[in-house]
Amino acid sequence: MSARVSAVPSTHPLPHRRRIGDRFGDLFLHGLTGAAAAVAAVLLGAIAWKVFQLAWPAITKYGFAFVTRQGWDTVHNKFGALDLIWGTALTSFSALLIATPVSIAIGLYLSELAPRGARTVIASLVELLAAIPSVVLGLWGILVLGPFVGKDLEPWLHRHLGFIPLFGGSPENAGMLVAILVLTIMIVPITSSICRELFLGVPTELEQGALALGATRWEMVRGVILPYTRTGVGAAVLLGFGRAIGEAIAVTQVIGAGHGIHWSLFATGDTLASKLAEQYQGAVSNLQIASLVYLAAILLVISLLVNLTALFIVRRFSHERTGGS
Repeated sequence: MSARVSAVPSTHPLPHRRRIGDRFGDLFLHGLTGAAAAVAAVLLGAIAWKVFQLAWPAITKYGFAFVTRQGWDTVHNKFGALDLIWGTALTSFSALLIATPVSIAIGLYLSELAPRGARTVIASLVELLAAIPSVVLGLWGILVLGPFVGKDLEPWLHRHLGFIPLFGGSPENAGMLVAILVLTIMIVPITSSICRELFLGVPTELEQGALALGATRWEMVRGVILPYTRTGVGAAVLLGFGRAIGEAIAVTQVIGAGHGIHWSLFATGDTLASKLAEQYQGAVSNLQIASLVYLAAILLVISLLVNLTALFIVRRFSHERTGGS
């Protein structure tokens, strides 16, 4: 009887012991990546420590009351952050309310509706907005957007919606509304790009299954795509929110440097970041410098909280996608 020849090709067994070079490579990889992570953590800690150290004179003088106090009087050295926090919240949240549906719509169009040949071109043009320097966008806001808002948009809003406090007051070429629109332009490329990638990641089987069961495209988007990506979209929105909170140069150029808490979007104002950009180089007293750095500390805490929230949402999204495995 002839010996049976196996159809499975013979393989060489793995060596029982790895070479010294392989072990050195593993150790080097672990050391290099661990050192990079440690440097990032140390750098963040060093930045936070330096900011709070420079802000300490204002922290000891005002305490937490600095956050609830209004006014910025450089002559009498009386400083407060409440109206700046209000300006930051009003401009950032308003820009987010405009940018979120626009970004989701762009993401859906590029992932589901746009002709295949046009998707890459349109996506590149949208993402190109993120490459525009903020100072250039702010200059465009002064020369083009501001006059349009002051002469056309705000009078129209006041004429039709003037009974709402947000649209009361006198139209201006600079103010909260111009800053909101500039921030919206800066948020959209980031958020829409992330949303597009999330929508493209939805399994094709789920989409085709919904359509095969008789769902319209809108019903498929509402019942499959948006529920599947809702957590990731939330994280994308929060990342855009963090971008809006920290913007300084473009907002400084168009917001008008006003004071006080106003409901009207036509009024001038200031934000935490814009006040830093306006006054730090020209600060005339140590207490003013410490108060400005106190603003930076508040901004740092807010930004860290926003990013940690986004990280938590992303991890939850990954947990839902993998089923906890």
